[in-house]
Amino acid sequence: MRVRRREFLRLATGGAACAAPLRAAAQTFPARPVKLMLGFPAGSPPDVVARLIAPGISERLGQQVIVENKPGASANIASAQAARAEPDGHTILMIVATNTINQTLYPNLEFDIVRDFAPVASVMRIPNVLVVTPALPVSSLPELIAYAKANPGKLNFASSGSGSSPHVTMEMFKAMAGVEMTHVPYSSNYFPDLLSGQTQVLSAAIPGAAGFVRAGQLRPLAVSTARRSEFFPELPAIGEVVPGYEASGWYGIVAPKNTPAAIVETLHRAIGAALADPGMKARFPDFGGSDFISTPAEFGAFIVDEVVKWGKVVKSAHITAQ
Repeated sequence: MRVRRREFLRLATGGAACAAPLRAAAQTFPARPVKLMLGFPAGSPPDVVARLIAPGISERLGQQVIVENKPGASANIASAQAARAEPDGHTILMIVATNTINQTLYPNLEFDIVRDFAPVASVMRIPNVLVVTPALPVSSLPELIAYAKANPGKLNFASSGSGSSPHVTMEMFKAMAGVEMTHVPYSSNYFPDLLSGQTQVLSAAIPGAAGFVRAGQLRPLAVSTARRSEFFPELPAIGEVVPGYEASGWYGIVAPKNTPAAIVETLHRAIGAALADPGMKARFPDFGGSDFISTPAEFGAFIVDEVVKWGKVVKSAHITAQ
């Protein structure tokens, strides 16, 4: 289609007018404190990580980074608000695996985690550990699979709710291992029922289960990442027994779409430098976590992959939000 010269000039002038404020913002960034939003309550693991890295980012940016908690609706309230923020780098959002699950779990979201955000930096990757109650007569992952196949539907696995990370990671395990287990969602602490044997299986982030494992109250069988975890080096990866299986918790930071590339790069460098600090790296084991190093483009591709992966699980398992 041919564009008339007058129309071309009108579009070009309008584009330049829109671009000018963004260029100016990039040159002066950061002009005020930066707000780091997250959709989880104070004291939650994402909150602890956000408050741990915020001072290091502040130091590199020369402006305060303020953590703002907006819990509710499985982190969707904070995400929607961040998506509407000015794309000037002064509002950024910490996202986790839950955000990519939500893209399919909630069909009527006000935002799209891929389309409406610019990836800035990955922060940390945290394996899940697959544990069972000691009363269950299995001591390895192959034995669990064999037991589940011999007793279809009789094993119960706990989760923190329909569509939660512990839920979808187990649904993927069920499908790939060819076993049947019964999902038991909890709105509160599921560990008492697991310890008493009312539920028998759980896939949980390492920090949440590690204390029970060390105390001998839960038996660990495998970790969920593609490779073995430094936190439990003696445990196999699930993928060693169920080829192709990989799942993990993770943290990362995004900005509203149309945030200038120069601002994204400034934030990326500041976050990367904060994470590379030896004092910060020494804290990673507290979370059972490991480095998750990537460029913004690589992190963006990872987010897309996660949306696709968990979307398939949500649809195939007919998971609905509750």
